[in-house]
Amino acid sequence: MNSLVFHFSEAYGEEGFLSCLKDAQVLDFTGLEGCCCYCDAQALEQLEKALPSPLPRLRWLDSGDYHYLSHLLALKEREPFHLVLLDNHPDNQDPAFEGVLSCGSWVKEMQQKNPMLRDVVTIGPEGCENEIPAAWLEERRGERVYVSLDKDIMDKAYARTDWTQGGHTLEDVKRELGRLAEALEIVAVDICGELAPSKGATPEDLRINKETNIELYHCLTNLLK
Repeated sequence: MNSLVFHFSEAYGEEGFLSCLKDAQVLDFTGLEGCCCYCDAQALEQLEKALPSPLPRLRWLDSGDYHYLSHLLALKEREPFHLVLLDNHPDNQDPAFEGVLSCGSWVKEMQQKNPMLRDVVTIGPEGCENEIPAAWLEERRGERVYVSLDKDIMDKAYARTDWTQGGHTLEDVKRELGRLAEALEIVAVDICGELAPSKGATPEDLRINKETNIELYHCLTNLLK
């Protein structure tokens, strides 16, 4: 399946996952400044200019530091959609710097600036649901949904990230993706949550992340047919 890969930290290459992808379009931003956790105007302009058209439906965003890319990518949607966020953090905080997009504020930014967004369901953080409510799925059956997955929703047995992690298993995540695909039309899936050696990743961390990425890739290849 065609994938779009954002290459900031070289994590995918270090894991060996990049070589497992078929027909991947790789955007190399390893030298881009002003884009880690917070994205300044200059970096945002370069990111926007580099986006291919049409966008592949499966996108790999690197670490959670770049989760704000989901907002940027979702702006390309031209029809109404719902957002399902699978994450250990809600990412709907006020930005620390006014007008600067960040990995912790992008959901609020999307709610304010994307006219196609209808609603947001967040799965994982404390105080949120642990699975997508069945009633929510039924009420929106057949409609369009955009999925943004941060692997920090998962226990460390399944993912190694540089953010605090939740307790979901890989099977939990795959089950939720399957429930979405059964009820709604998945228009895109973004995945982040890598850990690079430059951030302290060990060979074991890289192995676990690669194995989970491969599982997610095969799962989504089937669901997005």
